[in-house]
Amino acid sequence: MKRSIVLAVLVCTAAVGLFAGGGREASSGGGGKKTIEFWHIQNTEPAPTFIGNAVRRFEAANPDYKVNITVTANDSYKQKIAVAIASGQVPDVFMSWTGGTTNEYVKAGLLADLTPYFNAGNYKARFLDAGIAQAMVNGKIYGFPCENAAIEGVWYNKELFAKYNIKVPTTIAELEAACDTLKANGITPFSLANMTKWTGMMYYQILPARHGGLTPFANALSGTGSFEDPAFIWAAEKIQSWVRKGYFNDGFNGLDEDSGQSRTLLYTGQVAMHIQGSWFASNMQGENPAFISKTGFFNFPADETGTGNPRTVTGTIGDNFYHVSSRAANPEKAFEMLTYLLDEQSVQDRVAAGRIPPLKNVAVTDPLVKQVFDAILAAPDVQLWYDQSLTPEVADVMLSASQELFGLSITPQQFTKRWADAQRAALK
Repeated sequence: MKRSIVLAVLVCTAAVGLFAGGGREASSGGGGKKTIEFWHIQNTEPAPTFIGNAVRRFEAANPDYKVNITVTANDSYKQKIAVAIASGQVPDVFMSWTGGTTNEYVKAGLLADLTPYFNAGNYKARFLDAGIAQAMVNGKIYGFPCENAAIEGVWYNKELFAKYNIKVPTTIAELEAACDTLKANGITPFSLANMTKWTGMMYYQILPARHGGLTPFANALSGTGSFEDPAFIWAAEKIQSWVRKGYFNDGFNGLDEDSGQSRTLLYTGQVAMHIQGSWFASNMQGENPAFISKTGFFNFPADETGTGNPRTVTGTIGDNFYHVSSRAANPEKAFEMLTYLLDEQSVQDRVAAGRIPPLKNVAVTDPLVKQVFDAILAAPDVQLWYDQSLTPEVADVMLSASQELFGLSITPQQFTKRWADAQRAALK
C-alpha cells in the first residue's frame, strides 16, 4: 500500500501540468456554491457525526461554500489516495499520518504550505509543540494535527486480571508471567489482526525503544547506524518467542483490523490484552460502550535488561494530520474549514468520544483517557510510528517482513537484514 503511494507520487510529478503552475478553479456545487472536497478515514461513530457537524458549522458561517465529505476505511484509503494522486484528482483536503509519506508529498509539490495560516493570530500557540513538530517539513508546517494525540499502550480486561490475580506489570518479565498465567487458564494473552501488517508493528516497535532507547532507530534512519543493531534483533527474537509460546490468537496474520476482528476477541473475553493506539478508547465508544468499564490501560512496561526509558511513548501527537492540496482554489478557506474540526464544540465532542485533541490545556476527566494523557505528558520523548518515520518504500519492506516474522517464516536476522538493506538503498 505504501509503495503504491510513493510510486503514484513519482508518476504524478512526471505528468505534464498536473501540479505545476497556478491553482485550479473551485468546482461548483448546488446553487452555484464553491465546493471543498474533503477526505478522511474516521469511519467509526461517533467520529463521522462530529466531523460532519463541524463541517456544517463551517458551511453555516460560509454560505457560499459546500463541503463534500468522503469517508474511507483506514487501509482502503491508502490505495484510494494513491490512485487519486496518480490521476491528478487530489481532493482539496486529505489526511496522512505525517512522517515519510508527508515528506514525499512535499517533495512532489502536492501540499500547500500552512505556516502563514498557523501564524496568523498566533493560532499555532493552541497546539501541543510535539504536534506542530510532527507536522513540519524543512521548517514549514504542511499538516494540521487534529484527530487525536495517539500513543500505543496495552489495553486489558480488568475483570480477567482480577479473576486470575494478575497485577499490572511494570517489567517485561512481569508481562510474560501474566501471559503464562492467562495461558494456563485457557485465556489467550494478546489479540492481533495482522492482515494489514501495521498492527503487528504496534507490538514490535516499542521493544527496541525499551531495550536500547531511541538512539538505534535515529542512527539507522540517518545511515550512521543500521536496523541490524542488536536492539532490533533482540526485539524480533522476543516477538517470535511470544508467537511460539502461544501468546497471540490463532490465525492472526489472516485477520482484518478494520472490521474489528481483534477487538471482538477482547470484547468477548477470549483475549485479555490488546496493544493498540489510544484511538481504541474511541473505538469502544462506538462499538461496545459497555466494555469501557471493564477496560484498563498501561504504558508498555520496562525492559529490565535494557537501557531505554520506560516512560518513552510511541505515536503521533495529532494523528490524523490533514493537508491542503497545493492545487486547492482557496487554500485559506480550506484551512478555515479545518479549524472548525478543533473549535470549542469539536474539542468537547472529541473528549467525550475518548480522544485527546493535540491542544494545550485540554480538560480530560474520563479516567481511562486521562491515563493515556498522563502518559503523554510524562513522556520524555515521542517515537513516531515506525512505518511513518520511514519512506513509503522502506516502510513497505519493513511491514511485509514483519508479517513474515510473526508468521515464523523468516528469522530475526533475516527480518532485520531485509529492513536494513532497504534503508541503505533508500539513502543512496
